[in-house]
Amino acid sequence: MQYDIMLRPELADHYRASGLWLNKTVYQILSERAAAHPDREVFADARTRLTYGALKDRVERCAHYLQRIGIGSGDVVTIQLPNQVEFPIVFFALELIGAVANTVSADFRSRELEYILKFSGSRALVCAREFRGFNYFAMARTLQHGNPALTHLILTGGADEGAYDLDAGLAATPPLEPGQRFAASTEAVFRMAFTSGTTGNPKCVLHSFNTTLYAVDLLNRDMLVTDADVLLVYLPVGLNWGYICLLQTVLAGARAVLMERFSARPVLETIQCERVTYIATAPASIVALLNVADLATFDTSSLRVVITGGASAAIETIRGFRQNFTAHLVELYGMLETGFQSYTRFEDDPEHVSGTVGRAAGAIQLRIVDADHRDVAFGEVGELSTLGPSVHLGYLNNADANAQSFTSEGWFRTGDLARYIDRDGNIQITGRSKEIINRGGKKFFPREVEEILYTHPKVLHAALVGLPDARLGERNCLCIVPKDAADIELDEMISFLKGQVADYKLPEVLFRFDELPMTGTGKIQRHVLRDLVLKKQEGEG
Repeated sequence: MQYDIMLRPELADHYRASGLWLNKTVYQILSERAAAHPDREVFADARTRLTYGALKDRVERCAHYLQRIGIGSGDVVTIQLPNQVEFPIVFFALELIGAVANTVSADFRSRELEYILKFSGSRALVCAREFRGFNYFAMARTLQHGNPALTHLILTGGADEGAYDLDAGLAATPPLEPGQRFAASTEAVFRMAFTSGTTGNPKCVLHSFNTTLYAVDLLNRDMLVTDADVLLVYLPVGLNWGYICLLQTVLAGARAVLMERFSARPVLETIQCERVTYIATAPASIVALLNVADLATFDTSSLRVVITGGASAAIETIRGFRQNFTAHLVELYGMLETGFQSYTRFEDDPEHVSGTVGRAAGAIQLRIVDADHRDVAFGEVGELSTLGPSVHLGYLNNADANAQSFTSEGWFRTGDLARYIDRDGNIQITGRSKEIINRGGKKFFPREVEEILYTHPKVLHAALVGLPDARLGERNCLCIVPKDAADIELDEMISFLKGQVADYKLPEVLFRFDELPMTGTGKIQRHVLRDLVLKKQEGEG
């Protein structure tokens, strides 16, 4: 597959020559850690504990097995696995055969996956046979029927007719010999992932080992992560930040505990039992922890860093955290496209930086600019633009998005609106030029859901908007214009969407309208609609 690389050659030369890039692959780092400490634990989930030596062995076996069943250099392999040790095994193995990893959330369902599999040109899909009551294999078989390029379905957790059994394959296949391993370039595309975009379809982001590992190394250095740390990973490993946590673990020679889903009390129990030191999370999860009635009875003294992103934490949340935990609370801003652009620091006054995303991190450069990419005056709102060694290589097969997002000098336009709050460079995100809904740190474009709703026989017009929510940042409000004044209830719409999109995209509130506010060209004025909903809420209150 040919890729349009937007990274300017002179920037790559600078990152390489200055030592900002590690110029290593994930397998090279894993091999170093396994050689130094083969018996040290690296990953644990609800069923399995793996040492560095065992992880390296399984990665090599997995690579050999995938090669034997016909997966090779240049093939795109989509991985849809929950937070279990099989995820890093498969992900790390693809490097050794030259395949490209495409990761997706375990929450995604058929409508979301159909486009992603086709657009990425995926040859294989690796998924659980069944997880939390959902039959992933049945969904995969349906998706395969309409996608002849998808030749391989590979299952964990049990075999089924028409699919490859990864567990059996790992048990029966010897490690891939050194002479058979693909010599991966640290600057070539090794992973892709889809992000909610400004159109109805998500964009496919391309990263190299160098762009990925700079962000990992930077965060480890600034958060003082060492081999003594224990990371708790309940963020989905199929999404960017969860995967980054896995790489932080291996790069530091630390260990990580994988949880399949966040739940406040089990998290507290795990912190106490595993002596967890580091957690990446979202403000909504911190609020849930603070609301555990007997929080004070748990021993959380091992916790050193809690780093939160996706949305700014409310000052009340920050104060509550400081009253109940001794750990540093760090607020972070990042994107799939850019890694981690800014965050607060250990030495910051939490009250002063509350509501900000800190200041630029490492070699990352930030600018707040106008439509012509000129710097706005201090304190004024503009679009946040970034340049640095963790910025992605470009979007797959999307010349328009590449042209709109990258300047001629290589700056990436984030689409987020921001302003500086002080001369130290602390930044406040004030809004989004994109229409993404950000529910508890999980972002999506509302048109994904709306297009499905338009197939419902009772729906004339539909629009999903994000309403302010103290815990989640935003919650999903569905605005409906019914056909022929039909009676439509929220439960009916949820049932219609269930199984087609991830649960976090389902509507939580429904309001009926006679008409939706439109522009002269027929586009929904979402900001006007959101204001109308807020007025309706006030009227009901």
